[in-house]
Amino acid sequence: LDVKKELSRVAEGCQRLSEAGIRVSLFIDADEEQLTAAKESGASFVELHTGHYADAKNATMVNKELNRIINAVEFALNTGLKVNAGHGLNYQNVQAIAAIPGILELNIGHSIVSQAVFSGLPSAVKEMKQLIVEASSL
Repeated sequence: LDVKKELSRVAEGCQRLSEAGIRVSLFIDADEEQLTAAKESGASFVELHTGHYADAKNATMVNKELNRIINAVEFALNTGLKVNAGHGLNYQNVQAIAAIPGILELNIGHSIVSQAVFSGLPSAVKEMKQLIVEASSL
């Protein structure tokens, strides 16, 4: 979502939803301008798009995208936004994101359901939960 470009429309939607008692979360890139616009729109939460991190093809790009997310989380928290993250996270790349302090929730359902085809849902959930718990305790 390009909140900066559509700020007035997004703010109107956030206001209507908030008035109805609905918490609003905006799915945005890990970008300070988008985070500032999200805060200005009245949203309480953001979900940072981790797809660029997940799709990175080499260690340099992975580190660049990971640092971008880390900086965005810190910036968002300093503005008072609550932070979630997701898109493209899987059993191989989730730990670096799960280790970032301040992220409340990870959206990783697709990966879990895909793994469940091979190992069953209880096992897939248990394995992902173990990875997240290990990463967040580092």
